[in-house]
Amino acid sequence: MEARKKLFLIYFMLAGSTFAQSFHNPSLNGAEETSTNLGEVESRENAPDLEFQYHDHDQMTRYLRAVSAKYPELTALYSIGKSVQGRDLWVMVVSVSPYEHMIGKPDVKYVANIHGNEAVGRELLLHLIQYLVTSYATDPYVKWLLDNTRIHLMPSMNPDGFAISREGQCDTIHGRHNARRHDLNRNFPDFFKANTKQPQPETEAVKQWISKIQFVLSGSLHGGALVASYPFDNTPSSMFQNYEHTPSISPDDDVFKHLSLVYSKNHAKMSRGVSCKSGSPRFENGITNGAAWYPLTGGMQDYNYLWHGCMEVTLEISCCKYPPAHELPKYWQDNKQSLIKYLAEVHRGAHGFVMDENNNPVERAAIKIKGRDVNYHTTNFGEFWRILLPGTYRMDISAEGYLPQEVEFIVIDSHPTLLNVTLRSAKRIDGGPYYRPLPPPPRAPPVPTPSTGIFASLTNSFNNMVSNFFG
Repeated sequence: MEARKKLFLIYFMLAGSTFAQSFHNPSLNGAEETSTNLGEVESRENAPDLEFQYHDHDQMTRYLRAVSAKYPELTALYSIGKSVQGRDLWVMVVSVSPYEHMIGKPDVKYVANIHGNEAVGRELLLHLIQYLVTSYATDPYVKWLLDNTRIHLMPSMNPDGFAISREGQCDTIHGRHNARRHDLNRNFPDFFKANTKQPQPETEAVKQWISKIQFVLSGSLHGGALVASYPFDNTPSSMFQNYEHTPSISPDDDVFKHLSLVYSKNHAKMSRGVSCKSGSPRFENGITNGAAWYPLTGGMQDYNYLWHGCMEVTLEISCCKYPPAHELPKYWQDNKQSLIKYLAEVHRGAHGFVMDENNNPVERAAIKIKGRDVNYHTTNFGEFWRILLPGTYRMDISAEGYLPQEVEFIVIDSHPTLLNVTLRSAKRIDGGPYYRPLPPPPRAPPVPTPSTGIFASLTNSFNNMVSNFFG
């Protein structure tokens, strides 16, 4: 424990200057200012061969193992479980600390190929791995990113579906589902509606994965459109879904729009909002609220956000779900800068530690920004991260056995705000029981209205649900 305290004290002295020098250093911020243009074709002389072609599961496994063996100081390969047919769900960590969490530095992730026939993201993540490990020594921006972030990349969440998909099929659903014919992006718990679908091995593995690693930012790579889609995917009211799709607004709507714009505006085409085909919708600036596009139950991005405080955006990166392999270099060039810049946004907002009076970390302390009723929690090291746009905020910090605390702080655009909070024990001097916040007073029963019938019942149900969620 004494060693851990010393580590925290050293970090406190260094953290502020480290992030201030890195996140918004003028020499590193912006593609036009980096020493290596992210749009250039990188040298691959010292890396395992990776052609622009589709790799089956065995080929992908061999490549990931070769990279891990070639770059043990930057990469670590692990499996979070197996698919229905027994294929490993591989994840590659790329970071200067690939084998263990870096205290005070966030974990981020990309997940691709959740729909087996949406194959472009699968290959882009392999090329992203290649780019990061080969650029670390020569590109200051990539070096900073890997020095300050642990990046977890899952090229395929649905290897069974990919195995039966066919190159050149743009619009079919063949291979979309897993081996038990379940859509994995409809298989997660849902806040708005009970999800009665049978849990699948792939989604259960992902749920275990993100319960063990406290990810801060995530992207899910899909195909079939060209847009960044952000929460919420589902909506409290499904009554008029067949007639009009309306936005389902999250408490962090401003942040999700910003994250989506970071991806779309760094993409070669996405921000133009061009339709993929005649009759398909246009998306202003290349972004959309998920439910405004079409509502769905059991989506992965809502689950990440509401259950684990991980901000995830769904990235639709190709009009054709499984385009010919000769088009892959174009997709890589279109998305490379977006993939990197999006991950860097994890360093925006506020971060820090929650400690007790003896400089011990407070684990699972609740972090809530006033006006944003989604709880975040500290890690077992007392760390927290909260992606926020510039502004003034008030944050409530509470944990069982401690007096709650409220902190006001400012977020600016130039570098993240470092907040270190000390919670004081709530135990009474006379040895009495720990303080526990009083429960909120019971709500008054709703006043009956003269309205009757099905429309009144549905309206009341909707209002109750919204009230329960937003307080």
